[in-house]
Amino acid sequence: MAGGGIKQGFTFGETDDLGYNVVKDRVHVHDLQATILHLLGLDHTRLTYKFQGRNFRLTDVHGEVVKGIDVKRMNAGSSLKSALQKYEAVLARNLTF
Repeated sequence: MAGGGIKQGFTFGETDDLGYNVVKDRVHVHDLQATILHLLGLDHTRLTYKFQGRNFRLTDVHGEVVKGIDVKRMNAGSSLKSALQKYEAVLARNLTF
């Protein structure tokens, strides 16, 4: 989760001795995806893609940000947002006729 402000070696939750069953702090894949997007500064509820005429969310309707993972966030999403804004400005200039 480099770029999201998570310290190296951070673990969340626990499994049994074999690593097969979750013992503590189960996280669904939609929740993990929502948390990663949140740490990168993106709102997972607004990130959609169009498929067969309908807007779908990447995290489906179930994704929730896991609060225990949001530790020592270093505002990593601001650099990503500024880069996207610069890219959109360049595209707007190049596409103007």
